Amino acid sequence: MFYHCTIEKEGSEYIARFPDMPNIVTCGFSHEEALAMAQEALEGCMESDISRGLPIPQPVYKEGYPIHLANHIALSLRLRELRGEQSQTDIARKLGISYQAYQRLENPRKSNPTIKTLEKIARAFGRELNIVME
Repeated sequence: MFYHCTIEKEGSEYIARFPDMPNIVTCGFSHEEALAMAQEALEGCMESDISRGLPIPQPVYKEGYPIHLANHIALSLRLRELRGEQSQTDIARKLGISYQAYQRLENPRKSNPTIKTLEKIARAFGRELNIVME
């Protein structure tokens, strides 16, 4: 999952902004530093917003620099998306795990599922787990 950022030079700094996430603005003293700061800012904001249960906008903006979300954050977002209107309790029952265990899976700060757990989740949602190492 990617969110795109724009980078503009303002004075001696390069300002990075995310059109899909207007609450995220960061900067660096070089273009490369601004990109690195954008990655850190996006991931920090996403971890915080997801763990607090806030709505996360889908990426729409396709210009600028694509910033790839870390896998643990993308997984949390994907689980929320797959769950849809179902409660975490309902999904936990389907998986045969406690509500608290499922709740941790949707929290990028606490999630650390095994491959077996990911396979179980995929089956519960009628999906197939594909792992790609690039």
